[in-house]
Amino acid sequence: MTIAWVFPGQGSQKLGMASSLLELPGSRDRFELASQILGRDLLKICSGEEIPNEEIFDLNDTRNTQPALFVVESLLVDDLKRQDRKAQIIAGHSLGEIVGLYAADVLDEKTALLLLKKRSELMAAAGGGAMIAVLGFDRNELNDLIKETEGAAIANDNSDSQVVLSGTPVAVSKVAENLKCKRAIPLQVSGAFHSVFMTEASQCFAEELDQLTFRDAQVPVLSNVDPTPTLKGEILKERLKKQMTTGVRWRETMNVMQNEGITTMVEIGPGNVLSGLAKRSMKGVLTSQISNASDLGY
Repeated sequence: MTIAWVFPGQGSQKLGMASSLLELPGSRDRFELASQILGRDLLKICSGEEIPNEEIFDLNDTRNTQPALFVVESLLVDDLKRQDRKAQIIAGHSLGEIVGLYAADVLDEKTALLLLKKRSELMAAAGGGAMIAVLGFDRNELNDLIKETEGAAIANDNSDSQVVLSGTPVAVSKVAENLKCKRAIPLQVSGAFHSVFMTEASQCFAEELDQLTFRDAQVPVLSNVDPTPTLKGEILKERLKKQMTTGVRWRETMNVMQNEGITTMVEIGPGNVLSGLAKRSMKGVLTSQISNASDLGY
């Protein structure tokens, strides 16, 4: 059996997602570290508790979502490693890529949390755009419309039949309205993520990354901007620098996994979005989810 570990990004979070993990070794310390870095109680935010005089209290605020998902997903990874369970390939969707770098021992937990604090703050400040998910469409027609429409791009190329558009509200609406598709769903986001709207934020994030040393990975990692397996820390850093302004190439990531002989894809984190994409796109590949303590055997 050849296994891939994959890590979901924003949209998979839900209140109470940390509750079953609190008895895992190191869980409260991990939440305490995150809370110290953020300057607010992340565990209370994950549980939906009201925090007096706290302005950033909503779990769905990207400044909370990103570090919260990292803590939850990294705790699940830690326990899988304690059980001597291993992956042959690692990939993460958007912020999940940073969890993947932690899982592959490229980054430690403190460095990853500091990066996600910076990344989420930059993304929260870079407003002014829109994102729309479209399902069931002709790829050639979509590509033609994107070429003809200034200010629109494919942010997430999730599968043959599902993409997320990003750009100006006018541009992405124009593409969605003119595209023959089964469904077009506007997303409740604060900005046009994974597009040129993130250029300034991306440059600031790249400066942050330049201060860090990325260790070589212990397991091959597939990056969002280039899903070619690599162990080289410097290559993984350079790819991560481009992630904010470049589309997530998940459709190609799944193709690479199959070409590499992956037989089982394990989604680590809340939700099952990536598993659902795999079931529809990766014929013959088994999927499973590790989202809570019971999935770990507790």
